[in-house]
Amino acid sequence: MAHEHRTASAGLPPRAASLVQRAEAELVAAQFSPEPWERFSHAHLAALRAGAAVVAERGKPGGRRAPRTVWEMLDAVAPELGRWTGYFAGGAGLRSAIEAGRFETVSAERAEQVLCAAEDFLDEVRSLLEESAEHLAPVPERPRLVAARAS
Repeated sequence: MAHEHRTASAGLPPRAASLVQRAEAELVAAQFSPEPWERFSHAHLAALRAGAAVVAERGKPGGRRAPRTVWEMLDAVAPELGRWTGYFAGGAGLRSAIEAGRFETVSAERAEQVLCAAEDFLDEVRSLLEESAEHLAPVPERPRLVAARAS
């Protein structure tokens, strides 16, 4: 079975936190899904939500030829996650096949691989977002010392 992942979205920007929570919920659904196609679909959606959290936090890329999918946008705004974007973009066609009712297209092994990858990806996304939030957090003011003269 899949390994445990940490849950924490406190301190993240609200939109990113909401998407991380939705990704976590999809992972739980994937872990408890009895059918490989369900497990795959929930795990892939978890990764999609996690990727969308990064895009929400960093902003959508613009330009003449703006990317259209979350994976393309993520690749543009977070190139450090490039190995994940290729992996999950490659599973989009399989998820479409599942949504079209072709459930037999996913093996139990493939579903488990995607679930484990989605858990690892969410952990990496969470770390990235937490690190970004720390850099953007206001620096607390130092208490001012008042010199007092003894008489």
